[in-house]
Amino acid sequence: MKKLGIGIIGAGGIAQGCHMPGYASMPDLCEIVAVADTNEAAAKAAAEKFGVPNVFSDYRELLALPDVDAVSVATPNRLHRQPTIDALLAGKHVLCEKPMAMNAQECREMIAAEKQSGMLLQIALQWRFSAIARFMRKFIDGGNMGKVYYARAQALRRREVPGWGVFIDKEQQGGGPLIDIGVHILDFTLFLMGYPKPVTATANIYQAMAKDPKHWNAWGDYDRSKFTVEDFAAGFIRFEDGSAVTLESSFMSNIRQEFFGCQLFGTEAGAELDLFSDDPVTIYTELDQQLFDMKPRNLPRVKSMHTDEVVAFVRAILNGEPSPVPGEQGLILNAIFDAMYRSGESGREERVEL
Repeated sequence: MKKLGIGIIGAGGIAQGCHMPGYASMPDLCEIVAVADTNEAAAKAAAEKFGVPNVFSDYRELLALPDVDAVSVATPNRLHRQPTIDALLAGKHVLCEKPMAMNAQECREMIAAEKQSGMLLQIALQWRFSAIARFMRKFIDGGNMGKVYYARAQALRRREVPGWGVFIDKEQQGGGPLIDIGVHILDFTLFLMGYPKPVTATANIYQAMAKDPKHWNAWGDYDRSKFTVEDFAAGFIRFEDGSAVTLESSFMSNIRQEFFGCQLFGTEAGAELDLFSDDPVTIYTELDQQLFDMKPRNLPRVKSMHTDEVVAFVRAILNGEPSPVPGEQGLILNAIFDAMYRSGESGREERVEL
């Protein structure tokens, strides 16, 4: 079987720390043959680190290589759309970093390119490959939760504004914690709920603290005058099947400590999931009119969810399987965020436009 030739578009931390090690873990199935980045020094450093023979400053030169069968798009959010579309139409499969794009319209254009090309598009949302997600998905599929009709999803930081890169620049990033870390916990939550179709969303969007230089930041100082995204967002999302989700996300907020997790409310059981905890899962249920709090003790073993998402991408290509994380679900997330940002401006509930 011919190895897949892999190209990397964007050679920053997420590429070198997550995507490239994932491909390198499968030397019998794939090989990284090219890296492209507008920062040629970063591209050369990544290529040297992983023994990659071809380095480009223009990703279109990478796409012209016949040896490239699939690419990772690991660029800033503003640069997800065009490289993904170009790669798909060049006959390359694509693993695109989260969020899928800056907004739902860009997502729709990417999906159209996928359908036109017949290639596979996967969105990099690694938490659904975690041990917690795998256990909970099987637990829910077994009927143990009944109907999950409501959830709380939280991605909350106390003092952790990422001042590097473009995370605080709305023009480059599209938003703040909502679109950066909220995307992960919302995807995780909707994945466990079976990805219901959203109908409306309402939200409050705040720039409450992060522009004020008096506030200490755990990840070092940053230029407060360039902070143009929100630092806190809270919203309520309604779904076609009658279920609902509240979502909270912050870079900076006055809370006891950071929290990344969700609560699921089902008709047969509930669950509290603290994804950063060493004891992450608690199930609340009832048997013979007795209430029980249960904790699983043998969660599936997952060495790296980042590696597992890359492995899933490669295996789906080689086996002709559907995308493990389809673009249509990335579109749902971006469409929800669009509606929440609109609601923050209008003060009204807004329709989620898919």
